[in-house]
Amino acid sequence: MFIYFLQEKFFINNGEKRYLQRNLEDSRRRGQSRYYAEFLKSLFFEGFAKPETERSPTARALLGQIKYLNGGLFLEHRIETDNPNIRVSDEAFESLFALFDRYSWNLNDIPGGNDDEISPDVLGYIFEKYINQKAFGAYYTRPEITEYLCEPTIYRLILNRLADGSLAGPERRFETMGDVLLHLDADLCRKLLQILREMSILDPACGSGAFLVAAMKTLINLYAAVIGKIKVLNDTNLTQWLRATERDHPNISYFVKKTIITDNLFGVDVMEEATEIAKLRLFLALVASAESGRPEQLEPLPNIDFNILVGNSLIGLMRIDDAEFDKQKNLFIKPYRDLLKEKNLLIDNYRHATAYGEDLRRMRDGIAALKAEAAPTLNDLLREEFRRLKVQFEQATWDDKKDAEGKPEKRSLTFDDIVALHPFHWGYEFDEIINKRGGFDVILTNPPWEVFQTDEKEFFQQQQGKNAPTIQKNKLRIEDWKKQQAELMKDPVLRKAWLEFASRFPHQLAFFKRSPQFANQTSRVNDQVVGNKPNLYCLFVEQTFNLLRKGGECGIVVPSGIYTDLGTKQLRELLFSHTQIAGLFCFENRKAIFENVDSRFKFCVLTFEKGGRTSKFPSAFMRHNVEELTAFPKDGALNIPVEFIRHLSPDSLSIPEFKSSVEIEISEKMLKQPLLADSAFGWGLELYGEELNMTRSSGYFKN
Repeated sequence: MFIYFLQEKFFINNGEKRYLQRNLEDSRRRGQSRYYAEFLKSLFFEGFAKPETERSPTARALLGQIKYLNGGLFLEHRIETDNPNIRVSDEAFESLFALFDRYSWNLNDIPGGNDDEISPDVLGYIFEKYINQKAFGAYYTRPEITEYLCEPTIYRLILNRLADGSLAGPERRFETMGDVLLHLDADLCRKLLQILREMSILDPACGSGAFLVAAMKTLINLYAAVIGKIKVLNDTNLTQWLRATERDHPNISYFVKKTIITDNLFGVDVMEEATEIAKLRLFLALVASAESGRPEQLEPLPNIDFNILVGNSLIGLMRIDDAEFDKQKNLFIKPYRDLLKEKNLLIDNYRHATAYGEDLRRMRDGIAALKAEAAPTLNDLLREEFRRLKVQFEQATWDDKKDAEGKPEKRSLTFDDIVALHPFHWGYEFDEIINKRGGFDVILTNPPWEVFQTDEKEFFQQQQGKNAPTIQKNKLRIEDWKKQQAELMKDPVLRKAWLEFASRFPHQLAFFKRSPQFANQTSRVNDQVVGNKPNLYCLFVEQTFNLLRKGGECGIVVPSGIYTDLGTKQLRELLFSHTQIAGLFCFENRKAIFENVDSRFKFCVLTFEKGGRTSKFPSAFMRHNVEELTAFPKDGALNIPVEFIRHLSPDSLSIPEFKSSVEIEISEKMLKQPLLADSAFGWGLELYGEELNMTRSSGYFKN
């Protein structure tokens, strides 16, 4: 698909429009099913992965004019190295190109094109809608939301950095980013360039990379403003920097995007497919900067294999104790500090390498070897943490006499149990950000919204491909699962699969309940624990707090349960007491902002800064149009005092008595808007109505 986009931009073989199809026809004339083995492998591993001078004479004759692009995208995948004799029929590619030819290919990453248009945004939409959503309850996030979260979140970070005295020169205080750009001078340009170069932006549930792409666009606009100003400032040092950059890079926009992708953007997702799509979208956004038919503007792609990583963001070591690692490790493994230093140096070299494929492959393989060397000890340390928390593996069993699930068999977790969790060890993978900088500067994410529990529907959806004959034979209907369970479990294959599936959850649930890093997942009301079913979005809210540095900014999309549920009371207290909430904008899904989500479902866009306390914050409720985000919080915001919420907070189930000094700021303009007025007087119902059993007819809010 990437090469198809290049072909549509006239970047291949002097702008040949049907390069891939023509070579398929040539290959078929030479013999059957040679296209993959002879042509595509040569195109990937010789053409795009090596400068022309390093290619074999056969490859040069076969491929024509191909721009060297470097990048991990054109190294052999482990599937190919593990299976060197893969064969793919020519008919497969013939069908694929016939499908591709039905669409118009556009590198503009903006939604709303024609139905027959393929763009990077469409790729993200397809992935989130048809793959990620089915497996994890993650949903495609509209660009209006990603862009809203990116701009103010990144802008707040920059405004704070300018004012906190950490940069050389005098502090500069501005109310808005517009004020900064209006007053750009040489000092501000230098400071902005430093902030932009150092900024770390993370999506810990990156999916197809929507937030990473949106963050990149925000940074591009800031770079553009700075570069435009440098051209008229006549500052010697800045002018020399810009001239040197333009001399070394044929397309300044391409250079800026590549810098951002390499140095600023990071993502993690538990699905490998997601990380592949995310990297692809970033690569496509990069090559879109080059002018059509000007392949000389394409520089080697960035190597971001270690920026966008696969793993379970919720389970892993946040920080690693050097002494514990060295005590646990094998005698033949280097000390932890040496491993870490070598790994960090290799990754930095790899990210910024422009060497041809053989050197790049050696670097990548060297990093993989170091990671493989450290992984067993890191996983053993995590297993030891499970043991300290008294978490055991609970193997689900089946009682044949009762035709029902039996009592689970408990045992200590094995090394394989830990590996099966796909743990992501933040303190090791992103050591320089977590340990040296104290955490990420910005986190932007829309995490999964599912409750973490055994789900029969999810199980049978997964089984559709693996065990379809059994399911068809039993004419399975999900809603009849409980009634049919005993009968279905007579099938040994299905029973074994179900028991394995059910055994995945108890030890993870216990970890989430007992681990100190998720201490705010459990709430107490009337001295009783409430809401003890971990919801993934709640876990991600607390994990983003853990991953941010002090002063770091977060923008996150979560269900309305963050402000309505009894079980999230302690999580709210974490936000009120240890962050400064910048905004809470809440939607009802009446206009299908999220597809395949009930129209009555409510969700919100939450932004906060780590550190400090919240006394009041702007909010909006029951909104239906994403366009309203652009005016928030200047227009249509209710400024809610935290003290007022604490009065309403369900520590008891009786309606509390209010102090007369607690007020909500409501403008006359807002009261003239019926829906806003309804929110103003009924927001408490929206917030805690179900818990307090309040209604408008009670007269409670009429005074």
